[in-house]
Amino acid sequence: MFIYLLLVNFLVALAVCVLLALLFRGPIASILKRIIPEDIHRVWGRYLIFAIYVVGLSSGVRVWDLERYINPSGDNKQVLVLTQDRWVLEIYRAIIGTLQGVAWMLLVFFIFALIAYVIVKGMEMKRQGAL
Repeated sequence: MFIYLLLVNFLVALAVCVLLALLFRGPIASILKRIIPEDIHRVWGRYLIFAIYVVGLSSGVRVWDLERYINPSGDNKQVLVLTQDRWVLEIYRAIIGTLQGVAWMLLVFFIFALIAYVIVKGMEMKRQGAL
């Protein structure tokens, strides 16, 4: 039963990552295109999409939390039983964990992108003033 829970958590986290990658592919590409005018912005965009998958899957599939179902823990040293309620809770945790991990990653990216945008915009204004 534990293997099924691990597989379902992985598939749920992967589905959330696919959805997030599709939603943010356009904004990431346009931000990077504005900041990095050369063709290298496409490579950075692919890297960020890859990072969405890595961060999302590692945040959504929390193996150390799932160990409670195979290793005894607590005072009475009993293994937790996978009931229907626990399945729902673990799937919910996978969705929220994936969203939370990707949200933090994108927040850091957008903060640095904003700083880079301000620098690029300042350099453009400086060049226009020199002409």
